[in-house]
Amino acid sequence: MAKYTAKKWIYARAFDGEPKLEDFRLEEEVMPAIKDGEFLAKAEYLSVDPYMRIYILSYPVGSVMIGGQIAQVIESKHADFPVGAYVFGQFGWRTYAICNPTGIETRKPYVLPDFGTLPRSLGIGTLGTVGNTAYFGFLEICRPKEGETVVVSGAAGAVGSIVGQIAKIKGCRVVGIAGSDEKCQWLREIGFDAAINYKTADVGKELKEAAPEGVDCYFDNVGGQIAATVRKQMNLRGRIAVCGTISMYNGNPMQVEDPQRDFVWKQLVQEGFSVHRWTDKWFEGIEQNLKWIQEGKLKYRETVTDGFESMPQAFIDMMRGQNVGKAIVKV
Repeated sequence: MAKYTAKKWIYARAFDGEPKLEDFRLEEEVMPAIKDGEFLAKAEYLSVDPYMRIYILSYPVGSVMIGGQIAQVIESKHADFPVGAYVFGQFGWRTYAICNPTGIETRKPYVLPDFGTLPRSLGIGTLGTVGNTAYFGFLEICRPKEGETVVVSGAAGAVGSIVGQIAKIKGCRVVGIAGSDEKCQWLREIGFDAAINYKTADVGKELKEAAPEGVDCYFDNVGGQIAATVRKQMNLRGRIAVCGTISMYNGNPMQVEDPQRDFVWKQLVQEGFSVHRWTDKWFEGIEQNLKWIQEGKLKYRETVTDGFESMPQAFIDMMRGQNVGKAIVKV
């Protein structure tokens, strides 16, 4: 078998506040021969996501950076992963990976379903973990009803933009909160009823104008002061799905008023989640999102960075909110 040399990005220094280029180190590794039950895959698209900032903290410095990718199987000794197949796997920031899927329960690798004429990159976006995070997290935790008002923070990001569109499909009024006028304009173009630029607007004031009858469901990607502001305008027995708290990921938590008062007075329900609780229904979400795309009901957008060497900068840019839609790196 041919020898392959993988490039891999190492978590070289513990993050102190915002991640920096010097926190990463590029290394090479000659891949060994695969064993029975394994396959070797070559990366095509890699994902950069906010969760990486927090999850990597549980790994020792010197580990390969974590993350998902779309890769092509180039050698295989596993019948379910034939040579030539494209797979999604949590292989980390590396150009080649050897995987033995036996015993992996969550984040299990899988062969991509047929997307038709749509790009394979959607397998790490709308037709993958991101899309399922929106689909299951919103529908099963927020339980939206037709005519209700939904607010989404981080609304121009990979997950938030899908949540808002699913809410519209379900007959809801949708308000998005994002970080630029360009992002807000895009949200209106894909069907949001209103969009608020939190960097320039009085969010509380504009939210009252956009949702005069109050908020029934809040899909929270950011936490902090924005979450506190939305909670104050929620209706009795409102539902909150907490997907992330990106405003505090870099170690700068904000002081907000006691949130418990709103929970008691308004009888709010808040639930955090990881999308992997729905592993047993994984392809249900992908198939439904694919159907909505094909019907023209669900639109997607990608911010693509070229080159594996650009992974750290793409990650830093994403954490700064410079992406619209899903941030990906094309090898």
